[in-house]
Formats: sequence, C-alpha cells, structure tokens
Amino acid sequence: SGSAPAGGCSRQRRAHRWGGRQGLRAPSGALPPAPLLLGFDIIFFTFLNFFPPQENTDPRKTAFLLRKQWTLYSVTPLHGFSEARLRAYARLLSAFIAAEKKKGLAVEIGAELDFRVVISSLPDLKGSDQDQAAILVQLSSRSSASTNNSDEKLIWSGWLCSVFGEDLFENVPENFTCLPLFLTNGAESYTSIVGSWFQNTFDCNFRRLPISPLNLSWMAAMWSGCKVDKTTTATELVFSVPSLPQPLDISYAIHPEDAKALWDTVQKTPGEITQEEVDIFMDCLYSHFHRHFKIRLSATKLVKVSTAIASAHSDGIIKFLQSQYLTGVLMLLTELAISQIQ
Repeated sequence: SGSAPAGGCSRQRRAHRWGGRQGLRAPSGALPPAPLLLGFDIIFFTFLNFFPPQENTDPRKTAFLLRKQWTLYSVTPLHGFSEARLRAYARLLSAFIAAEKKKGLAVEIGAELDFRVVISSLPDLKGSDQDQAAILVQLSSRSSASTNNSDEKLIWSGWLCSVFGEDLFENVPENFTCLPLFLTNGAESYTSIVGSWFQNTFDCNFRRLPISPLNLSWMAAMWSGCKVDKTTTATELVFSVPSLPQPLDISYAIHPEDAKALWDTVQKTPGEITQEEVDIFMDCLYSHFHRHFKIRLSATKLVKVSTAIASAHSDGIIKFLQSQYLTGVLMLLTELAISQIQ
C-alpha cells in the first residue's frame, strides 16, 4: 500500500470485491459507546494512511467541481486516446453533437455553431504520477451573433478521471488509456450524445455506477472520522422502507461531533478501517435510533449519506463539499468504477 490523500486512503488488495420523508433527529450527545471489539478480525477491506492534501494541489483549480450534483458512470479503457489531441477531439465532438441535433444530417467540422465544446486536461485531479490526468469536457451555448466567450453559458460538463487507479488495472495493452470514472452534470440528453461519441471513437463502454448500501455505510464511517473546521453540517443517513404501498424514506440526522466521537471509540488503529469496524459503527447508530424511535433501521435500505465531506446517493449521485478531501473521495469512486468494469 502507498500514500493517499485525506478523506481517502491507500488500500491493500481486496480479498473480496464490493459487490415521502419522515425526518427524525437523534438527541445530541446521546450516542452510546461502542462495544469492545472482539479479539479476532476478518478484514475484507483495509484503508490506510489518511493524511493532509498533497502540497501541489491548488484548490482554486478544482473549486468549480464542488457543490454540484454529479452523476456517476464507469468507463472501460479508451483505445487510441491521446491527450495531445484534445483540441481535435473537441472539433469532432462539436460536429457529432450538431449532427445529432439535426437528426443525423452531416455537419462540416469547424462550422459555426450555436454551442462550443472545450476538452481540457485537469492535471490536479491525480492521485499519483502514474495516474492519467483527468479530462474535462464542457458544452456552452452561445448566440450565433456573439464572438465573445464571456457571453457563453455552460450547459453541460463531464470529466473522466482515475485517482490511485493505476495499480488496479492489470495487463492493460499499451494503446489503451484507463480513465474508469466518468462524472456528469447537466441534461441527460447531452450525456447520452457525449457518451455515444466517446464509445464510437475510443471503443469503450459507459455504464451507470450505482452505490450499494454496503459502500454507503463505508462512506458514512470514513467521512464521519474526517476533521473539518467549524462545520455545522449534520451527518444524515436516509433509509428507504421496503414493501410499502407508497414510498417512505426515513432521515436520521446526527450531530457531526457525536458521529466522530462514536467513530473514534470504534476505530482500533488510527488511519485504518476494517469491515468489522464499519459494521459496529452502523450497528451502534441503529441501536441508538431504535431506543428512541422503536424503528429497526436494519430492516430498511440505506440509500443516501450526507456529511460535511460529501453526499452520495445509491442511484450513483455524488456532491463534493470539501476541496481538501476531493481526491480522497475520488479514489474511493475510482475503485468502485473499476470493480464494476471487472
């Protein structure tokens, strides 16, 4: 295992792969102490070495990614992709989008259009020197009479990235580029068009990336243990109640200091997280909730986790809230994407 940014971690090879609302707030300061851990450990996943952000990361360059709702996809390796050809790709993608909007009629490459495509590199979104730099795709609308870029309006954006993902791909041929995680913000119609162009051009495949309840529980535990200055954001877990005529969600809000204090009593080794510890953390929250509200959350399905670090939904929706933890969260999502591909 090697180093990784705060909020994420380096990780040992896994023995197993990851496979209407009712609001209720737990009384502050009333979470129970965690039970003593047993003397044996079956470790399915191990996270190591939480540490502060890399010094060469400039948060100003990635601030535009924060506080937006991103939809997650996994992407198989891209064949024949070259970072040196980003401008050419932007022209080709522009013509493809224009043709799709005109129901398949041919469009001259370089013709004046009512939108602009920019494809650029985001070198700050890397976990290590072995990672490929992230690739950002932006679509902006503009008036046909305007020649000023300041008059443009961003209508869709998406980016491909790999954060600490290089060692998770084995035996990838030389002419393939691994950017397994794709995040989009904007109309699904544009996502479909851009995805089609990438698939046709680089012989890759896009799939929606859901987040399982197990992975959400890991996020709840990991993010509850992170330090954030002066946060008033509650840790919120949302559960879906099954087998009801009408959909019902239960919202469980915990004060962030209470959640962190509970995690600190559960965690045996600072900087390391095991599946057993995550299970104990969640069981303590469930027991506390049952004591106050007589509802067994273990019979429901965890569908959303919100903290001061990020929020994640089981449908594969993520929102980043802290720049210093951005690459750490992306590392976790990178492995989820690779897991789905493999």
